[in-house]
Amino acid sequence: MKKQFLIFVLVILPLGLTAQEQETYTYDETAAYGQPDSNAAQQQYQQPEYQYQQQQYQQQQYQQQPQQAQEPQQAQQPQQEEQKKKKGSAVFTGFSGGMMLHGGYLFSDDPRKVFSNSGLGDESYVKGLPQRGFTMGLGGALRIHLIDHIHVGAEGFVSTMPLMGTGSNIRTGWGGALCDVYTTWGKVRPMIGMTIGGGTMKRLFVPDQAEETHYTSADSTFYNASYTKTPFFLLDPYIGLEIGLKGHAAVLIRIDYLLPFGKTSSKLTDNVKWSNFMSPSGPRLYIGIMFGKFTKNKID
Repeated sequence: MKKQFLIFVLVILPLGLTAQEQETYTYDETAAYGQPDSNAAQQQYQQPEYQYQQQQYQQQQYQQQPQQAQEPQQAQQPQQEEQKKKKGSAVFTGFSGGMMLHGGYLFSDDPRKVFSNSGLGDESYVKGLPQRGFTMGLGGALRIHLIDHIHVGAEGFVSTMPLMGTGSNIRTGWGGALCDVYTTWGKVRPMIGMTIGGGTMKRLFVPDQAEETHYTSADSTFYNASYTKTPFFLLDPYIGLEIGLKGHAAVLIRIDYLLPFGKTSSKLTDNVKWSNFMSPSGPRLYIGIMFGKFTKNKID
């Protein structure tokens, strides 16, 4: 019994105390460092990864700044182009062109003015010659539409007035620059304007009896048949209506009156005034079809 007690006191008890001190040291060491070594290594790995992500975010913000500055400029470019188109379309609103048939009634106060021939014969013969008659012809026009209220363009026509049934006729050809103003009432567009230009009038006189075409004297032969060609300047005021059809077409109805352009007192030759060069004259009615871009003018 004594031996067992001595072994316990001398051997087992010191070994137990030594083991308890080792456990206490290990606990203190862990408490001193706070966390195991694996957690510290994980923190060291996560810290540079966070810095890398932060750098990437800063680079993206830097790259987005010039893009954000360019976006308003890029957005303004289409707006500026649209504004330019709107300004252009506000001025230029369409175009049209077409052909017109016309008929009219021309008159004069003297057959000598009709044929531009002062040597037609005695007074009784002159009184039997025509002073007026119907005329007809064909022509066309090209126009540009501006600001939805103005036409600017050019036109030209030829008109023939047959007389006496003998081949006599008065043929007038003219043209010039046109300008008119209009307004729009749905598909109907009234207009008023004027053409300024010039032309020629060709007068062919053939007597109604073959034996009167000439007579002979001792010195020479005189012919009553005559042909004259006279130029003139003109003012041509007109009024009209344009009626829209389906598609890019419209019917044009117009009335005009050719007027000579020149001083009343001026004379081109002896006893021939400007007014004689436009005789006979009178109103004409035009009917035609115009084709073109009428969408801006609500004719389409």
